[in-house]
Amino acid sequence: MKINAGEIRVGMLLEYKNDLWQVLKTQHVKPGKGGAFAQVEMKSLNKNTKINERFRSSETVEKASLEELIHNFLYEDENNYFFMDPKSFEQIEIKKDIIGEKGKFLQENLEVSVSFYNGSPISIDLPNQVTCRIEKTDIALKGQTVSSSYKPATLENGLNIQVPPFVESGDEIIVDTRNLEYVKKL
Repeated sequence: MKINAGEIRVGMLLEYKNDLWQVLKTQHVKPGKGGAFAQVEMKSLNKNTKINERFRSSETVEKASLEELIHNFLYEDENNYFFMDPKSFEQIEIKKDIIGEKGKFLQENLEVSVSFYNGSPISIDLPNQVTCRIEKTDIALKGQTVSSSYKPATLENGLNIQVPPFVESGDEIIVDTRNLEYVKKL
């Protein structure tokens, strides 16, 4: 799908120079002399390289068309994560380096949205909130106010986050997967 250079936004996937690029940063500039342009920083999903490109506002670029399907997480091995389509029961595997840090939040039967490009999976989107268990955290000190102080905690998946003083080791909490922040205690 063709879009104007002025419509490029962070997170979009573009087909450019025979590759698939994810937009990391974009800045629209209107200089005093000459036409307006978009300065775009992109990362290749295939080669893991970055480029900076300048597109005139009148130019069009090809936005990648993605198909998003809901899948359930099944299990992992040393190199891949395995997912199943709940409607067709078809299984797919996605390499761990494609998913990255998001893989730490994957739990059995967790429902995720998998993005496909030309039939092959390229990324996953986690639910906004997931339940995690606190593996260890410091003991709260008396006199600390609840509203102003947070303490470090390690989740059972190995991630470190900040939690309020009343949360203790072994508690189940809800974590926001977008910014790795504590939401509430269960």
